[in-house]
Amino acid sequence: MKIAIISDIHGNKDALKAVLQDIKYRNIDKVYNLGDTLYGPLFPLETFEMIKSIDIKSVSGNCDRILLQSSSENPTVQYVLDMLTEEHKNWLLNLPFSIQTDDFYFCHASPENDELYMLNEITPNGVTLKQTEEIMNLVKDIPQHIIFCGHSHLPTIVYLPNNKIIINPGSVGLPAYEEVEPFYYKIESGTPFANYTVVEKRNGEWIIEQLSIPYDTTEVIKRSEDQNRSDWARALTCGRV
Repeated sequence: MKIAIISDIHGNKDALKAVLQDIKYRNIDKVYNLGDTLYGPLFPLETFEMIKSIDIKSVSGNCDRILLQSSSENPTVQYVLDMLTEEHKNWLLNLPFSIQTDDFYFCHASPENDELYMLNEITPNGVTLKQTEEIMNLVKDIPQHIIFCGHSHLPTIVYLPNNKIIINPGSVGLPAYEEVEPFYYKIESGTPFANYTVVEKRNGEWIIEQLSIPYDTTEVIKRSEDQNRSDWARALTCGRV
């Protein structure tokens, strides 16, 4: 079995197109999407059509949940809301919080909260990896051996003493961002590439590939600038805020 895990597309159709082309090249059996699919000042409708055109199993992210509201003071949220039809909203509404198979557990952020980073601690000094005990406590009720989460946009693999492996595939569509709550911090992947993960079982062992896919960012940068989102334009240009 060979599966692909994508996450945090954020309406970036061009990054998603490049990733899906790479997935096809690699003859992947199944594709799972960890959420935050449409939100962003980019191309939500085109992204939706690409997701729906092939068999991708998706979970809901915190930004997917936000898009189910009727209006917003956030101009980027409203930009997307103004485009969504009942079909799009019904798709968002029916996304599960998590997906479980015999081998894998998939969620957006953590098993009980779509905004709580599973692997990362936000501190006044920046973003650090959580202590092993804290991570183990978050996944103590999950029986699966391999657990996938997104939300932080940082490609990460963590091995736990109980033999569980937690994998964050990084972000397909937004390689850097900044937040001001609970205090200012920034997430930077350091490249403009689209990130995703492939997991394959070979000789009884799971092989994990963290992949970075280059693509033409011209159109998404221009759309960001047209929407007065210079922060997105810079992130898409160089993977920094």
